[in-house]
Amino acid sequence: MPFNVPLLLTWARIAAIPAIVGVFYLPAGWLAPFWQNNIACWLFVAAAITDALDGWYARKYGQITPLGAFLDPVADKLIVCAALIVLLALDRVDAFVSLVIIGREIAISALREWMAQVGAARSVAVNWLGKAKTIAQMVAIPMLLFHDPLFGLIPVAQIGTLLIYVAAALTVYSMFYYLRLAAPHLRGEV
Repeated sequence: MPFNVPLLLTWARIAAIPAIVGVFYLPAGWLAPFWQNNIACWLFVAAAITDALDGWYARKYGQITPLGAFLDPVADKLIVCAALIVLLALDRVDAFVSLVIIGREIAISALREWMAQVGAARSVAVNWLGKAKTIAQMVAIPMLLFHDPLFGLIPVAQIGTLLIYVAAALTVYSMFYYLRLAAPHLRGEV
């Protein structure tokens, strides 16, 4: 297995998942809820930053590998899904919103895999709509993990809730967009 900085960042993102989830399952009294929220939030923020860095670094320094191309989106989906499940358990996100986002991630991953098998992967390549959805999620989730008002003034949880609804709307819209692009292949017309 080739080792490079982008792969290391991707593996670090995957390794952060148990820490983000686990901080909320520590025995009672180990950490105050304030610290649980902060640790999970900042771990997620660090992971989101590595998501941006690994792709940039891989392109800039010619370190794109088949494993990295496969693992990067998997890591993104795993960390988002894990965080949404934690937020659902903490009653900080609506179950329907979580189902929409997680269901879309599974459906589009399957669609992309199938489109690659039929030689049409470029038809459903990531575009600006998918990126906007990802940005909305990556901003909303740490706000919902943080949950407390920032500086006692800024209603982080409410802003995060609004953004997760925006992310859910973009999720549905982008799913239909990708399905429309794939429709000729799904109907066997191509």
